Amino acid sequence: MPKENQPLAYRMRPSNLNEFVGQEHLVGEGKPLRIAIKQKNLPGSIIFWGPPGCGKTTLAKLISRLTESEFVEMSAVSAGKEDVKKTISRARLFHKKTILFLDEIHRFNKAQQDFLLPYVEDGTILLIGATTENPSFEVISALLSRSRVYVLNRLTEENLIEIIKNTLTSEKGFSKRVFVNEEDKKLIAQLANGDARSALNILEIANSLSREGGLINKEIISEAAQKSFLHYDKDGEEHYNIISALHKSMRDSDVDASIYWTMRMIEGGEDPKYIIRRMIRFASEDIGNADPMALQVATAAKEAVEFLGYPECDNALVQTAIYLAKAKKSNAVYRAVESSREDIRRTGNLLVPLHLRNAPTQLMKDLGYGKGYKYAPNSTEEEIKKQKRMPDELDGRKYYEEENEKM
Repeated sequence: MPKENQPLAYRMRPSNLNEFVGQEHLVGEGKPLRIAIKQKNLPGSIIFWGPPGCGKTTLAKLISRLTESEFVEMSAVSAGKEDVKKTISRARLFHKKTILFLDEIHRFNKAQQDFLLPYVEDGTILLIGATTENPSFEVISALLSRSRVYVLNRLTEENLIEIIKNTLTSEKGFSKRVFVNEEDKKLIAQLANGDARSALNILEIANSLSREGGLINKEIISEAAQKSFLHYDKDGEEHYNIISALHKSMRDSDVDASIYWTMRMIEGGEDPKYIIRRMIRFASEDIGNADPMALQVATAAKEAVEFLGYPECDNALVQTAIYLAKAKKSNAVYRAVESSREDIRRTGNLLVPLHLRNAPTQLMKDLGYGKGYKYAPNSTEEEIKKQKRMPDELDGRKYYEEENEKM
C-alpha cells in the first residue's frame, strides 16, 4: 500500500526510541528496558500491560527492529494454536531469532497459553504479549513467571500534544500542510483521553473535513471526534475499578462522586441491569434496615431500567445513586449474613430441635416431633421467651445487632 494511503496512526509509528513519546519510566535514558534493547539483551519474554493507545504494539515493533528479530504479529482474538505452530516451525527451520507479538494475550485460554510454555522456555520464540487487563488474573501463573511484566501508563495530555506537533511537521505526517493552533491541539489531546491512536485518528478525520486549505478549527475537531468514546472495558479491570469507586462513594455518602461514577458507567455503555443489580445489593449490604425504603427505591429503579432501557433510564439510575448515597448507613444485615454463614460452615447440619419440627404423621408424633411447642398466639410472653429456637450448639448466639445509624 502506498504510504499516502496508509492510516496516519500507522505512518507515524516511531522508527527509533528517540521518536517514541511517553513511558519514560521504561524507555527513558538510562532506564533498564532501553539499555536492554540497545544491547540486544532482552530479559526473556515480556508482557506489556496498559490502556489502549499507550504504545504497546509500537514498542514491541521497535524492540523487534532494534534487536534484528523476525517479527510475527498475531491477535489472540482471531489466532489459534495452529497459527502459533506455524511460527514455531518457521523459527526452527530458519534458526532466526523470532519475536511473537500476541496482542490481547488475555483472550488466549488456558490451554492455548499452556501450549506456548515450552517454546518460551527453550527460547524458540521470544513472546511479547500485550494486554489491557491485569495479567495477574488473565495470564496463567506458569507463563507469567517466565515473563517480565512492564506496566505502561496512559499517555498524558503533554505526551499527546507532542505527538500531534510531531505529526504536523513530520514528512511522515502532514509536513506543515495542516495548521492547528495551540488551543485546538490541546482540545484534540483532551478528546483522545490518553490514547495516541485516537488523537491521530481525530487529526486525520479533521484534516479530511477541513475546507480552508489545511486550517483545522474547534468545530471541525468536535465533528471529527463525535464518535470517540470513553475507555471502559465492560469485561476488564476498569469495569471492576469503577463499580468499586461507585460502591465506596455511596458508602461514604458522597452524592457528587456517586453521580459521577454512575454516569461514567452509563457513558461507557455498561449494561444498566448490571448497575442497578449492584445498587440493589448495596441497599441491603450497606443500608439495610437503617432505611428500608432504600431497597424499595432500588427495586423500583430496576423496573424503570427494564421498561425504559437506554438512554431514558439514565435518570432513574442517577436518582437511585443519589438516594443510596444520602441514606443512613448500617451493615448490620451484612454482618448477620456473614456471621451466620460462618457458623453454618463450621458446624454443618445441626439438628432442628424436636419441638420445632412438623409432625404430619403418627410416627413423627411418636418420635416426639412438635412435642412441647408453644404456639405464640396462645402462649405467654415468658413462655415464648424461654422456648429454644436454635440448635443446642448455637443456643444464645446473636447475629443481628442493631447499631447507631449514621449518615
